Amino acid sequence: MELIPIKFKKIMQSNAYTCIILGAENKLFAIYTDPIVGRTLQINLMNEPHPRPYTHDLMNYIFEGLDVSLKQVVINDIEDTTYFSRLFLEQQIGDQKRILEIDCRPSDSITLALNKNVPVYCSKEVLDKAVPVEE
Repeated sequence: MELIPIKFKKIMQSNAYTCIILGAENKLFAIYTDPIVGRTLQINLMNEPHPRPYTHDLMNYIFEGLDVSLKQVVINDIEDTTYFSRLFLEQQIGDQKRILEIDCRPSDSITLALNKNVPVYCSKEVLDKAVPVEE
């Protein structure tokens, strides 16, 4: 599977949905999610303080406790307008490193990737199928 690096470009909110704009070198595309997920992503991007840990905070605490690091995110499939992604985690156990591949919603995986400053990729096949948007 050929992987294309993509970057987070911007987020747009409405009462009904959140639009996350991502882009490769020659193409921008949008992933839509519910407004609550979008607000969480905005809070993470702005480093806004919050009184209790959010789900992404919890996941990061679990990763740290288990000596797991997020290595990359891959948007690996699209069905109609629904995108799918995978988290690639690395766990050190003694002298052995284990790579874990976990199914994840793109909105969650992008939030984690931005939080940990790790690369996000999209399969070429998915990028080819994605409906382009203009900035």
